[in-house]
Amino acid sequence: MPIKYTLHKICIAAALCVCIPAWCADPAPQEQTTVLTRIQEITDRASSLVSKAADFLGTRYQRGGNNVEQGLDCSGLVRLVFKDAINVDLPRTAAEISRSGEKIEPGELQTGDLVFYNTLKRGFSHVGIYLGDNKFIHSPSKGGQVRIESMELAYWKKRFNGARRINDDGPPN
Repeated sequence: MPIKYTLHKICIAAALCVCIPAWCADPAPQEQTTVLTRIQEITDRASSLVSKAADFLGTRYQRGGNNVEQGLDCSGLVRLVFKDAINVDLPRTAAEISRSGEKIEPGELQTGDLVFYNTLKRGFSHVGIYLGDNKFIHSPSKGGQVRIESMELAYWKKRFNGARRINDDGPPN
């Protein structure tokens, strides 16, 4: 599938571009192995999240939706992807999810991080999964379907609330 292949390339490129510069010093052989193992773990995690999210492209939006059959809302999509891809349970709503994990700055975004928006005149009312290259996947609103959008669109830029990184060991606060 071309979409999955493209997302996989975005995922790997984003993970490597963010991670490698921090480890560019000339490490000892044992440290090199540790660094390469960590890069592989990050790449695998990001790839799993992106691949699972891509499985839901085109799924219809349903407010309060938690599964493909009935449809998914934004937090339902995020919860399902994180549970299926890396076995992490997240809270039910975008606002609750926004208090999970580690707060990160926009310049620190990595594939698989969560991006939050104010779409209902209240903070953290919408959530999506960052794919790299200023793109995210989300379940938008009534009448919509799970899709990929650019964070550079004026609508999303104006409403951006922040980003969080969820660790594999669960959603610590």
